[in-house]
Amino acid sequence: MFEFVYLWLFLLLPLPLIVRYFLTAKKRDYTQIWIPLAQGLTGQQSKRQKHSLKVFIPWLVWLLLLSALAKPIYFGEPIRLQQKSRDLVLSLDLSGSMEVEDMSLNGQGVNRLTLVKDLLKTFIEKRHGDRLGLILFADHAYLQTPLTFDLKTISQMVDETVIGLVGRGTAIGESIAMAIKGFVENKNEQRVLILLTDGMNTEGTLDPIKAAKQAAKNNITIYTIGIGADEMVQRTIFGRQRINPSADLDEKTLQEIAKLTGGQYFRARNQQELQNIYQKIDQLEPIDSDFLEFRPEKNLFYWPLATAIMLLFMFALSAKLRGNYDA
Repeated sequence: MFEFVYLWLFLLLPLPLIVRYFLTAKKRDYTQIWIPLAQGLTGQQSKRQKHSLKVFIPWLVWLLLLSALAKPIYFGEPIRLQQKSRDLVLSLDLSGSMEVEDMSLNGQGVNRLTLVKDLLKTFIEKRHGDRLGLILFADHAYLQTPLTFDLKTISQMVDETVIGLVGRGTAIGESIAMAIKGFVENKNEQRVLILLTDGMNTEGTLDPIKAAKQAAKNNITIYTIGIGADEMVQRTIFGRQRINPSADLDEKTLQEIAKLTGGQYFRARNQQELQNIYQKIDQLEPIDSDFLEFRPEKNLFYWPLATAIMLLFMFALSAKLRGNYDA
């Protein structure tokens, strides 16, 4: 959108005529000085200077000068920025058990990691205003992506995760410690860690409960998600048998981690439950609803000003050349 900040300045457009009126009303002797712009504005011209363009150009220069003084500005489309952002780290288990195919995605059997990746990408897309980070853990924990507003990068990193990328074990304690370090370095007040696993802490030197207590001291809320079906049919040499594929899931520890940090523990046995968990976390950790809105602006005064100066220079140069020719 284009507008003049000081639109009222265009009321000065007839000012040269007013000046001319008062100057010609005074009857006194004076030495006449020829000024191209003034001559064009007052209309006191010789026969050759009464050409329409020679009258029009001074008025155009005056209009352009007023346009520059009126401060023409182009306003871009409104941009909304959230006043406060939430730091949210996703900690994803990449242990060997995440390839167990006890999940279903849109009616098709898939392993646990495939389901998590699909739903996690949808969750990430809705995190506008948040800074997200990604931690992958198995034998050890690794910071795959530091806290960033670049949601596309986070989504891409999730999509590229594969089983065995960081080992086959489960280092839950290390993943919490890694998140604490990232949160403390960024110094945001609202800190949330979503830790998703299907097993128990089997690797690393840091106990998960001790790590959770340290997280609590740093005002970090941890939501833990235990993923895996309660029952699946497995083919054996003795025929089909029903087994519990989540027998290794340490729910007690995950519940304690959530309790110590003021979070919650969730159980995800299927696609619907995992979707509901992400929605529940949104309700428990709402994004700050206060927004700052501004419109980028570009000052354009230099365009009419530069044009006026160029026209005035050409007008004066033309008059000078014409004067030399007449002489």
